[in-house]
Amino acid sequence: MTVAPKQRFLALDVFRGMTICFMIIVNTSGSKFTYSPLEHARWHGFTPTDLVFPSFLFAVGNAMSFVMSRWNTLTQAQVLGKIFKRTFIIFLCGFLLYWFPFFYTDPTHHVLFAPLSHTRILGVLQRIALAYGIASLLVYYFKPGTVISISISILLLYWALMLMGGEAPDPLTMTGNLGYKIDLWLMGPNHMYHGEGVAFDPEGWFSTLPSVVNVTFGYMVGKFIQEKGKSFEGLTKLLLLGATLIVIGYFWDLSFPINKKLWSSSFVVYTVGIDCVIISAIIYVVDFLGRTGWTRFFTVFGKNPLFIYLLSEVGATVLYVIQPEPGVSLYSWIYQHIYRHAGLYLGSLLFAISWMLFCWIVGFYLDKKKIYVRV
Repeated sequence: MTVAPKQRFLALDVFRGMTICFMIIVNTSGSKFTYSPLEHARWHGFTPTDLVFPSFLFAVGNAMSFVMSRWNTLTQAQVLGKIFKRTFIIFLCGFLLYWFPFFYTDPTHHVLFAPLSHTRILGVLQRIALAYGIASLLVYYFKPGTVISISISILLLYWALMLMGGEAPDPLTMTGNLGYKIDLWLMGPNHMYHGEGVAFDPEGWFSTLPSVVNVTFGYMVGKFIQEKGKSFEGLTKLLLLGATLIVIGYFWDLSFPINKKLWSSSFVVYTVGIDCVIISAIIYVVDFLGRTGWTRFFTVFGKNPLFIYLLSEVGATVLYVIQPEPGVSLYSWIYQHIYRHAGLYLGSLLFAISWMLFCWIVGFYLDKKKIYVRV
């Protein structure tokens, strides 16, 4: 735990806070009855919910651009130590999150430890860790122009390999794409996500490669904001960049569909474009119009993003484990006895908002105490 630095980039904290806020809402719906904009696209396609994860990676890149100056005062060994330490800790937190609560009850009501042999290896935090680690090495060792070239090459290479390496006639099916084959070979089905009804990991090893570009693009945008973000010319250029990337992603969708679960190259370009537009709007309202009264709610999330995300996930898991009635989790019990009276869909949304507000209260307390969890 550390005290916050004296100077922060308000628009970045707001952007990151909005991402965490929305992430909690979409992850903790009270039941299966969820409004369609709050669900991920089933396969090809895009919903507002699909923007959450890439936006967080974009924000990670933004934040990196503000700490690079500190790296210049450190030795190479110190910088690499920081990068690998942070990558390892975030990855480990993600792995432990999926292993938690570390035990289960068998049909004979015996409590047994959950076996590592059936624990998912990859996930949201693991992808954040890997994308951060790779992107950090790129921006540390290469000049900005070279990083941009490498990032574009990654997207083009991923596109080519996915189309050539999948099974004919459609190389982009859930169990026929190249990423699925690699994950199955490296991890086996027991270590993969099964929420789709089959062993398929939407945060797989191969599809993590293009997610690195969300971080590097976020880094470049962060550097640009520091240099020209306070001028109308700079803000206009950022908006134009966002609009251009959205158009490119839209047309790229024709040959490489926008797909969050495959993390397609068109998905990367499309989401980075939207993020550029959103952060431009935030900068305009906060820095140009000076309207900051509304920002406090989101900065509470933005200043403690990792801790609040872990709190939301671990807390929800605890609610699932506790059973006030046989076979009924506390999570479901609360929804059925309180929120369901508002309607199936509205009740689920109100449950998610309530859980988000609970996490906010904890974050607000930490912010008041100047406690910020860092890795």
